[in-house]
Amino acid sequence: MGIKLDMIGIIVKDMKRSLDFYRILGLEIPESANDDIHVEAQQSGFRLAFDTQETIKDVYGSWDEPVGHRIELAFLCESREAVDELFRKITENGYNGHREPWDAFWGQRYAIVQDADGNLISLFA
Repeated sequence: MGIKLDMIGIIVKDMKRSLDFYRILGLEIPESANDDIHVEAQQSGFRLAFDTQETIKDVYGSWDEPVGHRIELAFLCESREAVDELFRKITENGYNGHREPWDAFWGQRYAIVQDADGNLISLFA
């Protein structure tokens, strides 16, 4: 039996604020989804899903706010300059920059930001 990773789900406190962050990253998500309890965005044959905390409580039977970071989402940017520009755009829109762009020892331009729920999101080229 084969399996295929098809979707990553993110649990959100404020759907609109979370979707706005991922729109800045370039995901195409309609504004009409801002009040939905479940939203999916397609990119390159992969789904990134967003569920409200209330929805997840119903699905799981309960839900406790996590502490710490367990996974990383990393977004490939077109160029080194694009990493810097996207970092600037995200922080100018009120989201936290966790680590400003730098030239990593492994050869990539790298930056880390936080989405609306505090998840660390890597940007690299």
